[in-house]
Amino acid sequence: MTAFKLLVDKPVTLEMTGKFVAPSAEWIHLSRILQDYELIVMTEGVLYLAGDNQQFVVSKGEYLLLPPLTRQYGTKSSDCSFYWLHFQAAGGAQTTDLPPQTSGQEEYVIHLPQYGTLRNAEKLIVMMKQLQDSVRSYNQTALSNYMSTVILCELYNQTLHTGADPFKRTKQEQLYHDIVDYIKWSRSEHIKVSQIAAYFGYNEKYLSHLFTVISGISLKQYILQQKMELAKFLLTDTNQNVSEVSQQLGYKDCHNFMKSFKKIVGLTPTEFRNAYAKRLLFYE
Repeated sequence: MTAFKLLVDKPVTLEMTGKFVAPSAEWIHLSRILQDYELIVMTEGVLYLAGDNQQFVVSKGEYLLLPPLTRQYGTKSSDCSFYWLHFQAAGGAQTTDLPPQTSGQEEYVIHLPQYGTLRNAEKLIVMMKQLQDSVRSYNQTALSNYMSTVILCELYNQTLHTGADPFKRTKQEQLYHDIVDYIKWSRSEHIKVSQIAAYFGYNEKYLSHLFTVISGISLKQYILQQKMELAKFLLTDTNQNVSEVSQQLGYKDCHNFMKSFKKIVGLTPTEFRNAYAKRLLFYE
């Protein structure tokens, strides 16, 4: 797999960032030669894009990283939206294979696969929105550069273990990952621990204990945390009001949602939204 080796002992240099929304279903990405790295994180739809002679199909929850001097062009109509980040970085050696993922990796070096699926797309998108708010609110070069570097380090950590061999996992670890995936796809519903236990055919007490031992937090707390991660994304990336967000997360009572959000995040939903209100939105 193609990957890029970046040095992060010093912050990368932010060039531009923003969110793009296709103006119509017929929109096709422009043709150009990149002068810097571009990170694309998809929020809706599918982007059909080529880098030199390689064609990519990037869907919601996926990302694409293209290096400087890449000839970038759309290959077909793309009704989509995505966050993008242009930056300069030291290192930049392109490799054909990712290095072994061990604890002995070089300090201050990250290897980013060119394309992949994010383990927590909402978290990365919220961070990119916070960067945009910072650019508009303060426009301080050092702050923007460090925030961009944190985003790349988060991307690195989200892709760090995706290549693990599933056949080497223990039965308990596989069950844990299956539960995590189940919660991820059911966050908009009213999920209970008993419901998860019944779905996987295990005793509720055993499943809760297993999850706590592996993750370090209770299953009930993890469900709540994942709901609030989705809530932060909806508050950041959409114009839905708090009541609509509450309903989308499966809450029948908006007050209970606001209470849970404040407990986990430390801010009310409105306070969180207002803290990062200055999005950089592009339509071309």
